[in-house]
Formats: sequence, structure tokens, C-alpha cells
Amino acid sequence: MRAGTLVAAVAVVTGAVTAAGTGTAAAEAPGVPVAARVGSTAGVDWGECTAEQLSGVPDDQTGLYSCARYRVPIDHDDASLGTIDLALMKRAAKVPGQRVGSLFLNPGGPGGSGLRMPISGDSYFQPQVMDRFDLIGFDPRGVGDSNPLRCFTTAEDSQDVMGAMVPVPVSRNDISGTLAAYRDYGRFCERNAGALLEHMSTRDVVRDLDTLRAAVGDQRLTYAGFSYGTLIGSTYAAMFPQQTRAIVIDGNVDPELRTNDGVTYDLARAQGFEIALDGFLKRCDQAGDACAFSPGDPRAKFDELREHVRTEPITLPDGTEMDLDALTSAVSGALYSPAGFPELGEALQQAYDVLHPSAQNQSQAGGKSAFAKLPVRNGHADVRPDSPYTTDDSYFGVNCADKPIDIAQDEVPGIAAGADRESPTFGRYQVFSDIAACPAWPAAKTSDPYRGPWQAHTETPVLVVSNYYDPATQYRFGKQMAAELGNSRLLSVDAFGHCILGDSKGVDEAAAAYLIDLKVPADGQVFQPDVQPFSTPGQS
Repeated sequence: MRAGTLVAAVAVVTGAVTAAGTGTAAAEAPGVPVAARVGSTAGVDWGECTAEQLSGVPDDQTGLYSCARYRVPIDHDDASLGTIDLALMKRAAKVPGQRVGSLFLNPGGPGGSGLRMPISGDSYFQPQVMDRFDLIGFDPRGVGDSNPLRCFTTAEDSQDVMGAMVPVPVSRNDISGTLAAYRDYGRFCERNAGALLEHMSTRDVVRDLDTLRAAVGDQRLTYAGFSYGTLIGSTYAAMFPQQTRAIVIDGNVDPELRTNDGVTYDLARAQGFEIALDGFLKRCDQAGDACAFSPGDPRAKFDELREHVRTEPITLPDGTEMDLDALTSAVSGALYSPAGFPELGEALQQAYDVLHPSAQNQSQAGGKSAFAKLPVRNGHADVRPDSPYTTDDSYFGVNCADKPIDIAQDEVPGIAAGADRESPTFGRYQVFSDIAACPAWPAAKTSDPYRGPWQAHTETPVLVVSNYYDPATQYRFGKQMAAELGNSRLLSVDAFGHCILGDSKGVDEAAAAYLIDLKVPADGQVFQPDVQPFSTPGQS
């Protein structure tokens, strides 16, 4: 997301947590352990943020910000395993006299750093939200500055293992080498990651969040989560419905599918990227001169490019080579934000011109390749591609805990072959960026994830926001999220890109009224983005 750059250590201001399990159980779903409550939880001891944490904040606004570290148990049911400290940042409500409460934020991932999200709060929320809420960003357990989960003790070991992974392996050697690297990865984690490795599930994160909610003095949680952060929000609503005030979730996962059938879920994620790509190619065709890739048949041209680089790279005008890994990563990254669609069209046409040279495009060749301008998707993240890399191993720490991948690793090549048929551009990519790792992950079968039920009834509906052409969390996931929750309202958006808050005035106004006054938008609405692909602001 647009949460800014990763920061270094937060101010060393520590609050202690009393023993878990001493609160009231009535507010939780059956079978859910008790987390700390107001009255049994120490408050957050807020202090000054460091200059590095406040990088980019105007001098006249730094007084709004404070930072802290807050101590929670590694295992909320077993204090003997020790504690970790969570990194927090608060941006105080601009109009204290009208303050509603705290608004907790998460950017997704898993593994996205949410610590500095309050600094960019105006990128997502209307001014009245900033006026009325303390915005609280935090790094979830194992992420960023919150006791990062680390499987390696040296950068060299990490580079050796990660460097052996091929994002889209096709040859037998690349496939076997990538699978072996994931097994090595698991062995390093088992050796070095410590007790936290077994306690990285979203259930653990949600129990931390409920503790933080109580620690800042809020009787009920107000929360906004993006991408994977929607699983945090929906899990909280399911586990703690009576502690839920208002939850906005944007770019939604399908919680039932994700936590009960990881293979099917990840294959469905690949289909979401295919839907977004097909939408881009159709919109490019309609855009005419506004899309450089529009002449001819964009769909057929793209398929030709993809099939060519499966066996042979394309040498671009600046001399760099574009292979299947580079094409897939660049296109998937570009689909996260429609603002970059013109550059994607230019890059694709430039590559296509290499395959079909003409006197005209040869005369225009030269300079830096257009592909160099595109964001490259990190295969091990579902946040927007500008989310900072946090140099920890929380992505698989959470995913392999939450998502049951009930296969042996030697089944992965066959699954990838089937994914090639169903999702020819992104299927193999998704299989090897997610599915391939978990059979070799040491804590995959020993963590304690939350797998439902999801139907707990919250007093106010959870606000579920979903784009029609979201690549990373397809629209069908949003509909499933809304259907699975006990009380929800779906806001559909006829938009491209991953997540939409901050980019659709109608959605932003609806979210503001919901967060501040608990006003629930009318059912069945379809909103529009502020800017359509291949257009400029003000154009429809």
C-alpha cells in the first residue's frame, strides 16, 4: 500500500501486559480463547517518535505523532514462551474535542509494515476522519519492527537460498532447484526462527490487536485493513463480535476458502490476475491511441509475447533481456495500479516490436527499455508493489500457518501444469510463489490458525469494499467475504487496481460516514473510481 518507507526501531517505551486469559469470555465466539480486556490490560505508554520515523512529516505536524512499543505474549495461552514487543505509531485526532476513538490500520501482505500508515492517512481517508480519530499504525508480530521473524542469521545464507528460486520455473532443472530451495528455506527457519515461528497465524495477530484495542482505552475496535489486512478484520469480527465497532476492509480475501483450502485459494488468486489482465487488454483495445499496445489485437499480441518468452527471452532496445520471469513480474505489478496502464502498454508494444521489427519501430528504438519503468511485483506479497520490503520471513510465517496446503511437495509440478491451462499467464507464478513453500514449512501443521466460523453477528455491518478488476483479490472474493460474514455490506467498485480507498470519492465519503457516525451505505451500490484507465482526472 501507500504506507511509506520502512522505518528503523521505534522509541523504547514499553508497556507491560498482564496475564492473558483474565478478561470476560462472553464477547467471544465459542471456543475462542480469552484476550486481555479494558481493566486487565496495561495502557500504552506513548512517547516521542524518532526523526527517522517522522521522515517526511512537516515540522508543524510532528506534534500530532507519538510512538511506543507494547509487550504481548508469544503465546496468549502459555506465558512461559516469553514475550515480544509490537511497534506502534499514533497520529492524534486533529480536532480532539470531536474525537470518536482510535482507528487501527493494516496494509496487508502478510508482511506489510503498517507502522507509518498514519503519516499517509490522508491518502485513504477524508479529512473528517483524520479530524475525529487517532490513527494507529502497527507492525504485526514478526513484521518490520515488531520482533521480525528471521530464518537466516546472515545475508549470505538468505541470498544463497532465495537466489536459487526461479519465479516461474518451466524446465525440470529450474523446477527441482526451486523446490529444493524451499526445503532449504524451511530447514533454516526451523533452526533459527525460534518460538515465534509456531505463533504467526492471523488468530495470533487478532489476539494482539484485541489487546492493543483495550490498551488504548477503546471498548470496541474501529479498523481499516487492506488486502491480507481484510483477513485480520474479518477474523476479528468473527472472534470478537461484541468488541467490534466499525470495520472497513478493502481488497478482500475469501476467508473461508483461504483458511480451509489453500491450494484452491491460490489457484483462484491466479485467476484474479488473469481477469484483470484480460480487462486491461480490452480497455487498451478501446483506448486507441491512448494505449500504445492497441494496434491490432492486444490479446493475441500478448499471448504471442508470453509464449515466445517461455522458451526464449526477448532482447529489448536497451540491451536487457526480458524472459518469462521478468514479463510475468512486470505485468502483475503493473496491474496493481491503473495509473501505470499507459506505461504497461508502451512496454508491451516495445517488446512486440522486437518480434515484429519494421523500419518505423527500428528508427524509434533506443534509450531505456519501457519495462524498466514498471513496478515489479514481489512474488511473496499481495500488497501493492510499492510496499516496503521488510527483510523478514513473515510472509510464509503467516501464510503457511493460515492456509492448509495439504499436499506433498512432489505434487507441485503437476499442480503447476494444471494452472498453466487454467491461468496461462499467472498460474505457474502463483503456484511457485505460494503453494510450493508450505509443504516444506516447519510450522505449517503445528500452528493454531482460525478457520471459522465466520458468521458471528456484529452490531454494525462490516463494510466490504471490492473492485471488479482487482488482480490480487478478485471481485468474487469480496462477494464471498460479504456472504460469509454474519453482518456485512458490500460496496462494489467498477475499477481496476488493488484496493480503492483514496481513489474513489463516493467510496471515501461512504467510508467516512460509516466510520464516524456508523451510517451504513445503501445496499447494491456500484461506485466509480475518480480516474478511469487511460484517462486523466476529470474524464469519465
